[in-house]
Amino acid sequence: MNIGEKLINFKLQATNGEWYSNFAFADKYALCVIFTSNTCDVSKAYWKRIVNLFDNYEEDNLALIAINSNDDTQSSDDSMGAMKQLLADLKHEHLVYLKDADQSLAKQMGATKTPEVFLFNSKRELVYKGVIDDNWENESQVMMAYLEDAIEYCLDGIDIDYPELSPVGCDIIWKK
Repeated sequence: MNIGEKLINFKLQATNGEWYSNFAFADKYALCVIFTSNTCDVSKAYWKRIVNLFDNYEEDNLALIAINSNDDTQSSDDSMGAMKQLLADLKHEHLVYLKDADQSLAKQMGATKTPEVFLFNSKRELVYKGVIDDNWENESQVMMAYLEDAIEYCLDGIDIDYPELSPVGCDIIWKK
C-alpha cells in the first residue's frame, strides 16, 4: 500500500473467537494495524510496547489491532492457540489479535515484516507505515518513537513528518 490509499476490506478471526472486519472499527478516529508474530525476536521485543500503545490510546479514539499472518503449519508457535496464550501471558486478552490464515490481507497490504505498522486516519487513508521506533533491542534507548508520533499527529489531524519508514523485523513466514 502507498500513503493515501484506502484500507482494504477484510474479515479475520480473533483470539477471542469473534470475527472482525474493517467496519468493526468505523467509530474510531484512527486505526493502527500491526502485522506481528509470536516467533520473531523483533516482534517479541515489541509486544510490551504494543500493549502500552493500546493502553495509552484506548480512550483517545484509536483502534489498535495486531495481525499474525505467519504460516502456522511451519511454526505452531504462530497458531491461534499460541496467539491466545501470548495475550494471556501479557494479561491483555482484550487486545484484538487476528489471524490472517490465508495471508491474503498481508499480501494485499504489502506487509513483508513482523512487526510492520499501517496507520489509517478517520477516512481510512494510509497516513503512516513502517517501523514502531528506532531501537527494537532496548526500549530505554529509543530516541525516535515514530509510531507514537504518527498516532499523535493523526489524532490531531496533522500531516506526519515521516509517513513511510522501512520496517525492521523478521520476514513474514509465507505458505509454501
